[in-house]
Amino acid sequence: MRFDEQLHEYLSYLKANRGLSENTRKAYGSDVGECLQLLESRGIENLSEITLEDLRGWMAHESRSHARSSMARKTVAVRGFFAWAHDHGVTAADPAATLMTPKIPDTLPTVLTESQAEQLLGAPAATSERRATASPQQAVRGTAPVALRDAAILELLYATGIRVAELVGLNVADVDFANHTLKVMGKGNKQRVVPFGVPASHALQDWVEHGRCAMTRAALASSHGARKPDDAGDALFVGQRGGRLDQRVAREVVHRAAREAGVPDISPHALRHSAATHLLDGGADLREVQEMLGHSSLRTTQRYTHVSIEQLKARYGQAFPRA
Repeated sequence: MRFDEQLHEYLSYLKANRGLSENTRKAYGSDVGECLQLLESRGIENLSEITLEDLRGWMAHESRSHARSSMARKTVAVRGFFAWAHDHGVTAADPAATLMTPKIPDTLPTVLTESQAEQLLGAPAATSERRATASPQQAVRGTAPVALRDAAILELLYATGIRVAELVGLNVADVDFANHTLKVMGKGNKQRVVPFGVPASHALQDWVEHGRCAMTRAALASSHGARKPDDAGDALFVGQRGGRLDQRVAREVVHRAAREAGVPDISPHALRHSAATHLLDGGADLREVQEMLGHSSLRTTQRYTHVSIEQLKARYGQAFPRA
């Protein structure tokens, strides 16, 4: 692409000055790259030629196949790129300065009820407890390590409300079993300490003591010396090839567990929403939940109070005779 050099310089600038996570930088690079590639295909050969109308044309093209929330993120990324280009003398003007971000409908997040959450977590936990008693040979040969890992993933996501990217980035040393706390590296490389309860502690201990080593040994055995298995390093959660668990696999764990438990299909992020809502329903302080979830703005956390109110209205309507 004609503008690869400028895009590379912009991403290097973000890495050095903005403290954004690798995933965020990758998303920004993809969004800006797609925009520049489209404009190049329409005959633009120089960044200084790009106008506000060109960018509006790009937005119209992208909005045919993307939701408003995705378009809002893409617009922010493109605005940031052209602001950088203008500030650093790459372009004479900033054509994106007045580019409007699409308005996102203020919809409430999807959450499970507390009974549905219990149902989701109960089945894999019971399965993992049964399989944890398998012999080391059975553990390597069978599915016990996977069952232990998946139960620990579900318990930890619900107990802490952490993001799936934060989950797969955890190392064994980040878990403090004595104090029931977890060191989490969040967005913008900001570290926070998050508490977890007894069920999550038991599931994690079962995984670390009985499942993790078995899975890495199985990966080594399956290679038969022909290849070196993926290096898990200090990763808390590993895949069947022995390396650090992929986000896609963690998402599949949640979706599969929801199907097997007979609860509404949810994503790891919806499980995060559920955890926050149930904490507030139980009387947790809003700012404590904000800190636990790693929200930079209290307004983001306040969305969960709206969910709680909607649930209260529903229960009121069912229970109160004159509702």
